[in-house]
Amino acid sequence: MFKRILVANRGEIALRVIRACREMGIETVAIFSEADRGAAYLDLADEAFCIGSARASDSYLKIDRVISAAEVGNVQAIHPGYGFLAENPHFADVCRSCRIEFIGPTHEAMSLVGDKNAARSLARQIGVPTVPGSDGLVEDKRQALSVARQIGFPVLIKAAAGGGGRGMRVALTEKALESALDQAQAEAGAAFGNADIYLEKYVEHPRHVEVQVLADTHGSAVHLWERDCTMQRRHQKLIEESPAPDLDDSARAAMCAAAVNLVKAAEYTNAGTVEFIVDRQGNFYFIEMNARIQVEHPVSELVTGIDLIKAQIRIAAGEPLPFAQEDICCRGAAIECRINAEDTTRNFQPCPGRIEKLIVPGGFGVRFDSHVYAGYTVSPHYDSMIGKLIVHQPTRDEAIACMLRALSELRIEGIHTTVPLHKQLLAHSAFAEARVDTTFIERTSIG
Repeated sequence: MFKRILVANRGEIALRVIRACREMGIETVAIFSEADRGAAYLDLADEAFCIGSARASDSYLKIDRVISAAEVGNVQAIHPGYGFLAENPHFADVCRSCRIEFIGPTHEAMSLVGDKNAARSLARQIGVPTVPGSDGLVEDKRQALSVARQIGFPVLIKAAAGGGGRGMRVALTEKALESALDQAQAEAGAAFGNADIYLEKYVEHPRHVEVQVLADTHGSAVHLWERDCTMQRRHQKLIEESPAPDLDDSARAAMCAAAVNLVKAAEYTNAGTVEFIVDRQGNFYFIEMNARIQVEHPVSELVTGIDLIKAQIRIAAGEPLPFAQEDICCRGAAIECRINAEDTTRNFQPCPGRIEKLIVPGGFGVRFDSHVYAGYTVSPHYDSMIGKLIVHQPTRDEAIACMLRALSELRIEGIHTTVPLHKQLLAHSAFAEARVDTTFIERTSIG
């Protein structure tokens, strides 16, 4: 087992990793930018190094500085968290070439599943359902138009690299396709340094369901059941839950089995998430795989009782999975609300600033993962998420009631947050009855 790990991230996920390491008896080295200097969670690490200015491109994304901190800190491994360098195959390769273990998949597996077009091709080869679309990358508008006519409008233009909804456009007509292609390629090139795109049939009013997987270096792979991430705004997840409501047991079993088969085919190791969309008829289609721990991993932890961060570390250290698939049960229902520093009355405008007052909810089955505190200043330089409120109860109805109670107790003063929006969504009859899809917020007056 590792004696010392560098946490190559910030905020909530950095704190999450530091806590897991401390419980495992592992020392931690934290890194921080000038914007994060003085953050309280840094005091929980055994050592901390400043690696640059506030801009992520001058600090958290600087591979040479991260590696230097790891070497000075004398660590055996690096945990990338999510975001920043977490899905950068080059970074994973550099870590291992420096004889520092990267807590995640190999750079080969990450490159394969990180390229959405290559991942779709692999899924097709092993019989995992995929959305009808182009056989490969779309090279020009003429080819795009030919594919669109073949599969039928509307179509979805997607970036081969990256995620988070960037480089993604819906085209309803041939005329709209031309301008949408230019916009998608420009956005993908700016965001990911890769303007490659491909086309898929746009599945209208889908649900978004993903499967959490773990795979060790000894050939074992398991799933930790599924999460429903349907409640989104412009492809950004807001609420996640497990198990997925109103999902047929046969579809659930088939989807989870497909996720494990894909992981094995990709020779993937460590934690990952295989994402699907589900149409109105209950058919599921593979869309992409995320080669890292996800923001929403706590809901899977709560329904299975498995600490995913500790599992990641043990797998990276070469340990075999201590459980088989039949040992992993899904108990109760868990829901997570992402708490963002955003003003929902102003088109979700980021709302950095000082938190004047913070009251965290508690009680049976309530968990709040966050690095903020009263007096903390939310930086304008990074993602607006400041915490995750998670509940776990015996049934979904009880989980919804518990979340509504916890949201009413959560007090964050001094900045705007998404708490009022979450109260509306959780109280909506459509959410209670699982009658939502990924466009629900855009189609209603909520938010």
